[in-house]
Amino acid sequence: MTMKPTITTLAELRASGWRPRSVKAELRDNMIAALKEGRELFPGIVGYDDTVIPELVNAVLAGHDLLFLGEKGQGKSRLMRQLVQFLDEWTPYLDIRPDTGAQHVPPVHEDPAHPITSAGREFLRLHGEDAPVAWWHRDERYAERLAPGTKFADIIGEIDPAKLARGASMSTEESLHFGLIPRMHRGIFAMNELPDLDDSVQVGLFNILEERDVQIRGVPVRFDIDVLVVFSANPATYNRSGKVIPQLKDRIGTTVQTHYPRERELGIRIMEQEAHAAAPDKGGLDLGGEFPVVVPPFMLEVCEQISIEARRSKYVDQQSGVSARFSIANYRTMVASARRRGIALGEKPAVPRISDLSHFHASAAGKLELDLMGSHQLTEKQALDAISAQAIKVVFEEYVTSHGIAEIAEVFAKGVKIEVGDMVPSRKYEELLRRVPQAWDKAFEVNATQDPAVRASCVEFVLAGLYAMDKISRATRHGRVVYEV
Repeated sequence: MTMKPTITTLAELRASGWRPRSVKAELRDNMIAALKEGRELFPGIVGYDDTVIPELVNAVLAGHDLLFLGEKGQGKSRLMRQLVQFLDEWTPYLDIRPDTGAQHVPPVHEDPAHPITSAGREFLRLHGEDAPVAWWHRDERYAERLAPGTKFADIIGEIDPAKLARGASMSTEESLHFGLIPRMHRGIFAMNELPDLDDSVQVGLFNILEERDVQIRGVPVRFDIDVLVVFSANPATYNRSGKVIPQLKDRIGTTVQTHYPRERELGIRIMEQEAHAAAPDKGGLDLGGEFPVVVPPFMLEVCEQISIEARRSKYVDQQSGVSARFSIANYRTMVASARRRGIALGEKPAVPRISDLSHFHASAAGKLELDLMGSHQLTEKQALDAISAQAIKVVFEEYVTSHGIAEIAEVFAKGVKIEVGDMVPSRKYEELLRRVPQAWDKAFEVNATQDPAVRASCVEFVLAGLYAMDKISRATRHGRVVYEV
């Protein structure tokens, strides 16, 4: 954060060359400057360079209020919050306080040149060019609200009974309680899940988008609000008739359609980025430390492929989508299970296996909405197992050739059983597979290393792949997995 400006009066402010700008003009000018400099516009946003970001930039340059329309876990809230970076770092406002002789302190950050409240105008009339000025940081010029449970008074305002009891007239500004939008005058207001707003609140928002003013309870008081209004919504509810009043939809300047990663590699980048985003002491995932973890590429791919398969599964209600948080939570669980084994067995580094990923039921619970109206009446665990098996099959076929798979199945058909699990020491896997040397050799197609921990992970991947292809069967008992025919 750069130093706060030292200007303290309106006269000094004018002498500095400052000129008032609307919020949208401020965003536009700073966006243009960023484009000219070639800066990264939205750090940490992956996979939107050719789709979402150009539409968002166009909306800012056009001076539009906007709607982010997409399913859960597509970065809508993050994009809204990052708009703050295109505000000026510091913005001046009239420093109206009781000790400056003001009889009434408005709950808004008044533009020093164009105050919108009667108290602000009176303050400027009394002090003129000597009016004191303070500074507002851009991080504080953003407010966000979740639509469910939001009332008109929360975001627009209401008559305040306590002020009436103190003698304020109902027909004056002094009797009003200001909601979030008036308080964000000269800032950005974001409303998440727009279709869940009551109709009365939607009407209030429509008035703000149309007239840029606030009217409360019929009180003949109008405020010329300067605010960028941003919304988010899920297509399933936004496009449903009656959920959002047509007049409000019509006043939203730009609708930005978000989407899930269109390539698995992008999904993996997001998964790793978000899991490791915070520092370890702040809850971020750390693969190093006293008990390090090394994640093989195929395990990352299986983890992300589970989300991809969930997004097209017949068992999942696709209207709400499958959030990127699904992948992130499963990835963290997989790493945690491998680290638990590393701690217990003294394996350094620990290498995640399919049996570690089998614990994902705990982290996946509640993150998928099953299609209960369909004919596939499965429990959540059964649906997750089916999705996981399909993901393993897809990745397995990319790594391993079909040559020799039938021979491995024939060995299992002779009564061979292989028991593996998340707490089986890595060094035992070579001994376990002596009766199925073809499967041991097949693991070399995944990774040619001789490291016991990586080899164990490859072996489990091969066995799980054979099961997913219906070549062998599987039984699970107390955390152990037995593969047989």
